[in-house]
This record gives sequence, structure tokens and C-alpha cells, in this order.
Amino acid sequence: MERYVVLILSYILGSIPFSLIVTRIKGINLREVGSGNIGATNVARTGNKCLAALALLLDSLKGFIAVYIAQQFLSDGDFYIYLSAILAVLGHMFPIWLKFSGGKGVATTLGMLIAFNIPVALVFMFAWVVVFLIFRYSSLASLASITAAAFASFFFQKELFLALLTVTILIFLKHHRNIVNLLQGKEYKFL
Repeated sequence: MERYVVLILSYILGSIPFSLIVTRIKGINLREVGSGNIGATNVARTGNKCLAALALLLDSLKGFIAVYIAQQFLSDGDFYIYLSAILAVLGHMFPIWLKFSGGKGVATTLGMLIAFNIPVALVFMFAWVVVFLIFRYSSLASLASITAAAFASFFFQKELFLALLTVTILIFLKHHRNIVNLLQGKEYKFL
């Protein structure tokens, strides 16, 4: 019973739309900004870097806290700990409160990685920063970072690999429009 409570809480925690909440407090309707996405990248498009950093922190904390709670209540290496991480990311992507229309799960994945494995999280962050600085596309940086992290997890923590592979597929699917835009040269570029 305990594991199911943890799983439900992971999804609910992941589904809290922090980016939408913090921008609404500032009088901004995030659905009317940039891509209309409720992630930290779209908060950055408002021009408020502090708000974007806060959104990134809060969205990352969702993944971290979901894994941390699961680790406290479930035994080490338990399949359900990894499932709780996936559910937190799914909660961000498909929040029940927003008719299942959420963000892309990248920041929540970062938080989950920090809870599971710091070296893999560092690979994720390094890949994101390098790709973003070179190409100036947040979507491309996100896709590169999750791919690099999945690859790294295979060497650093094999148990994490399958969970991260699942999240990687989900993130690629959520970025389908961005991928098309990148291929057509229409993707939004940060200058």
C-alpha cells in the first residue's frame, strides 16, 4: 500500500505547475507568452531572469523531492523508486489540473537526476550548457542533455538507465514540434 501512496504523491507533486503559478503572481499569463508552454524556458521568454531561475528551481525540486520521498519509504534499488521518478516527470508533462497539457519535463528530470546520481546530473547540465551556448536553441540543448545523461547513466548507474531511457523517449515525444521546427529552421532562438 505504501508504494502506491508514494507513486500517487510523485505524480501529484510533478503536476504542480510552478512556472504557471510564479508568473501568474507577477500578473503574467504564461500561456500567452512565447510557445505557451508552462516550463522554465518559456518563463525566460518573459524577460524576467529571476522568475525563470525560480521556475527552474521549483520544477527541478519536484523531481528531486519525488525521488527523495520514494527513497525514504521504499527499499534501495526498488523498481518503484524509479517509477516514482518517471511519474513525477509525467506529472509535469501531463498535469491533471491543466487538462493534461503541461511542460516538457526537462527541469523535473534534472531534479530526479540530482537525487539519483550527481555525475549523471552533471553530464546533463554540462551538455545542456554547451549545446545552448553553441546553438542558442533551448530545445536542442534539452534533447542533447537528456541523450547524454541516458548514455552516461548506462556507465554510472545501470539501474537508472531504463528509467532514464523511458524519460528520454517521453521528452523527445514532447519535443516533436520543436524537432520539426529545428529541421525546418523555424525554431525559436535565444539571442
